[in-house]
Amino acid sequence: MDAVDVARWQFAITTVYHFLFVPITIGLSLVVAVFHTQWLRTRLPDHLRMTKFTGKLLLINFALGLVTGIVQEFQFGMNWSDYSRFVGDIFGAPLALEALLAFFLESTFLGIWIFGWGRIPEKLHAGCMWLVHIGTVLSAYFILAANSFMQNPVGYRFNPETGRAEMADFVAVLLNKVQLVTFPHVVTSAYMVGGATIMGVSLWLLRKHGTTKDAPMYRRATRFGAVMALVASLAVVVTGDVQGKIMTEVQPMKMAAAEGLYETTSRAPFSVLSIGSLDGSEATRLIEVPGLLSFLGTGSFDGTVEGINDLKASERAMAERVAGRYGPEVGALVLVDDYTPVVPLTYWSFRFMMGLGFATMAACAAVLWVTRRNGVPRSRWWVWVAVLTPLAPVFANSWGWIFTEAGRQPWVVYGLMTTSSGVSPSVSVTEVWISMLAYTLVYAVLAVIEVRLFLTYVRRGADPFEDPREHADADEDAPLQFAY
Repeated sequence: MDAVDVARWQFAITTVYHFLFVPITIGLSLVVAVFHTQWLRTRLPDHLRMTKFTGKLLLINFALGLVTGIVQEFQFGMNWSDYSRFVGDIFGAPLALEALLAFFLESTFLGIWIFGWGRIPEKLHAGCMWLVHIGTVLSAYFILAANSFMQNPVGYRFNPETGRAEMADFVAVLLNKVQLVTFPHVVTSAYMVGGATIMGVSLWLLRKHGTTKDAPMYRRATRFGAVMALVASLAVVVTGDVQGKIMTEVQPMKMAAAEGLYETTSRAPFSVLSIGSLDGSEATRLIEVPGLLSFLGTGSFDGTVEGINDLKASERAMAERVAGRYGPEVGALVLVDDYTPVVPLTYWSFRFMMGLGFATMAACAAVLWVTRRNGVPRSRWWVWVAVLTPLAPVFANSWGWIFTEAGRQPWVVYGLMTTSSGVSPSVSVTEVWISMLAYTLVYAVLAVIEVRLFLTYVRRGADPFEDPREHADADEDAPLQFAY
């Protein structure tokens, strides 16, 4: 493998690993905020206990997400310096806002929430967690704005003197039509993860404490998580449908690769199962739904979807136009032999994303059914439901990102810069291998720490109720301390 391949592997490993924590953090921050608000409204001890319990799980994931997220921005300078030099003016602006505005908002008020028990007024304290949640959502918005520019570059102009793309309209970048459909899809999928996580954890604890006085608390939390995941999943389906139509408009090759559609077809079918050739040049559909791909891409079952073979020529022509327009002073636009993404990876990542999402919906519906009328699931089969259901939407999110990024290849910025053009010219294959292996090893250690911490606090369950001290009784001179 050359430096481009290894750099791509490194970025894929670190990004997918980091993104495991992102939807959990967004979803759990909403769960904690809701439980905390319910405590203020009802003063029921169970709500305070669940607030602190889910708060611990949130903090574990937030810490790991923070540590692993820092690495992402370093890679732009280490392995992708030509990319950063060419589009850094546009790509860096929303990332700067994410760090200076959104991240500081969530981290500052999370600290106040952690140390604020009994020190600040209760309503203000609960409001801190809502601000944390708003901060996580804003972080998602700014990061997705940067990524949406890579999918559909807007709001820029090319400077022939510097050979760089420069910001021309920041509002256009923030309101990119790809961004406007991607953001609700990603956030609602994060809510789906948060609901499934609290459902799975609470279901496991419900089986464990099914005959104790804590059973009603865990049953309510289980059903709350299942409802949250189901409602969010319906929003994911709707936003995903809209996103598919925009994707077909701006990146027709990605939609064609998602189906393995090689010839332009009207009333194009969607295959549930397909077998392709080893070189990715053709596909045999075994199970298919007529017209469904046309509907997903165009909104009509009779719509025409362009095939890979026809799009190859238009993609190459687009690359040649870009190279001719920018001239040799760009020096970074590397033309490639094939403008088709890896079809098997694009095809199956699309289906894993949808399949795991629908599996989550089915599991949540089953849990709501079995826990009705104060029911407690006794079969050991439900242990697997409790364990696997939270993992399903997490991996569905990951497969969705793999599809989004792999389906754009060989472009790093679609129609503007190929991936081969963005790699750092002075970084050797050996250097990238060393950094990739080092990061992978560190992340493996962090994974063990994360899983052990998470499982330890899940097994403990919610702590016994302790009546919180009033703000008026707090000793303002006492040192801050935090122990979970």
